[in-house]
Amino acid sequence: MSQVATCPKCGSKSKIKEKEGVTIYEAVQDEEAFKKIGQLKKAMQKFKEKAEKLEKELEEIKSKLQ
Repeated sequence: MSQVATCPKCGSKSKIKEKEGVTIYEAVQDEEAFKKIGQLKKAMQKFKEKAEKLEKELEEIKSKLQ
């Protein structure tokens, strides 16, 4: 997922990318889009945590069966 930061030149919210050691800022034009990016990041983090928990639980069950 892309990182969002404030552009040092214009102060707008921007997606940042690093290419060959150079940071590239790409402006996010729509404030609503910025909010959605934040919501998606939170949802993905929750999904990731849940998946990790289920993987641990599966490993515990597998170890008990052996």
